[in-house]
Amino acid sequence: MKLIPIQDGYRLLRKPLMTIRRYFSKHVDGAVGSLQTKTSPSAVERCLGQPSPYTHTHLLKPGEITPGISQDEYRDRRNQLMAAINRSVSGRSSNHVVVVLSSGTMYMADDVPYPFRQNSNFLYLCGFQEPDSVLVLENIHGRDLPEHKSTLFVRNRDPDRELWDGPRSGIDGALEYIGVDEAYPVGALSEALHKYSLRDNLVVWYDFFRTTGVHDAFHQDVLSHLIIPCRSKGSMINIIEQTMHSIRVMKSAAECRLMRKSVSIASQAFAEVMKFSRPGINESTLYAKMDFECRIRDAEFLAYPPVVAGGDRANTLHYIANNQLIHDGEMVLMDAGCEYHGYASDITRTWPVNGKFSDAQAELYGAVLDVQEACIDRCNIGVTLDQIYSFMLTELGKRLQHLGIVSPKLSNIDKAATRYCPHHIGHYLGMDVHDTPRVSRSDQLQPGMIVTIEPGLYIPVTDLSAPAKYRGIGIRIEDNILITDEEPQNLSQECPKKMGEIEAIMGTL
Repeated sequence: MKLIPIQDGYRLLRKPLMTIRRYFSKHVDGAVGSLQTKTSPSAVERCLGQPSPYTHTHLLKPGEITPGISQDEYRDRRNQLMAAINRSVSGRSSNHVVVVLSSGTMYMADDVPYPFRQNSNFLYLCGFQEPDSVLVLENIHGRDLPEHKSTLFVRNRDPDRELWDGPRSGIDGALEYIGVDEAYPVGALSEALHKYSLRDNLVVWYDFFRTTGVHDAFHQDVLSHLIIPCRSKGSMINIIEQTMHSIRVMKSAAECRLMRKSVSIASQAFAEVMKFSRPGINESTLYAKMDFECRIRDAEFLAYPPVVAGGDRANTLHYIANNQLIHDGEMVLMDAGCEYHGYASDITRTWPVNGKFSDAQAELYGAVLDVQEACIDRCNIGVTLDQIYSFMLTELGKRLQHLGIVSPKLSNIDKAATRYCPHHIGHYLGMDVHDTPRVSRSDQLQPGMIVTIEPGLYIPVTDLSAPAKYRGIGIRIEDNILITDEEPQNLSQECPKKMGEIEAIMGTL
């Protein structure tokens, strides 16, 4: 048993209960009997399982858990969630337990892991970047929400595994660096879940339907030791995703700075890819160039498998094979973005691989660009994405008639437009590319939201009803728009999109 120095005992008697809990969690790692002595270095002054201001001074400032996001902001996010839970139950007295799982390590082959990406809700609430972890938030008996206790279940320190996989934060790291109230080994999770299930008047908050991006084994643990027992005793079980997304969709000032950087990196990378383009180039080469240009600008990786579609392949909306040659006279549609410290960009540009728009390409491109800029102008407070989508269809329909692609006598031009643009005008953007999908596109835009605006026209080579000069051309133009109290801000404005800009950057103007 770890003995407490007598002078520490006197000090602790004068401290709040939570401070005493922190002391014991920090100095006595009870789960495996490993002792944290007072002469041991502070957890924040050693290598953790993620970058810290101690090891990565070029990335993080003191007080930050992840680049640009402080420990205080993560605490505020947890308070926001608990306040939202309190509003949802109209202040009724209950025992609330919120469970949020990390992602697990995924493997492409035996002992060959995929690059790890943390679950977005988990990352948003605590900033902990290690796999095999669980965050639990619970109300404190006798105190009103949003006041709560936060607990992380994490992997123990393990010299043998750390030799192979790198350092772990451990219990002391979770307490000191992440700033939660308590931390335990993840091996204690099942017992803890069982104890939660025994509470009276319990309300459990857990996304039991959603298994994508969460730890499979822990999900089964939560079902077996918490959800099923609570169902059998009639306890209330609520999903948390809707509430989480309603919070995440509104970006803080710190998040907006990270989003600006992510979008700027992708915008600059696009310009370099355009310069690098030439007739006969392989789509995979442009893919590699985009990846390279993003990474050398400090992005961790691309935010999603990019679309690099030459010629008629641009009419396959989610074409990601990216393995064909792009011939002289063809255009290439690239839909790509990067992830920068947990925040994603999502840009689409379409350009002629030889650097010069043909007349037919220019006519279609100009139509899409005009509609896109008009849609961006409508990204104002109180407007909805659904309303902008309806506007897009009408405007595209008019231009399809003007170009002779659909009959000028057609009355239902919106329906005609959906044939040539079968997707929505855009989506929310943030930690995920298709961010906060639980937030409806019929919700009014508010300051702090970031959306994509991405109209397109797609005319496959097999469409014999369209003029021959347009067949085989697919065009989409996509920008990332920040909603503000004033005019919308185009975060990707430095990415070339006007025809003259593109031809100039490719050296053909």
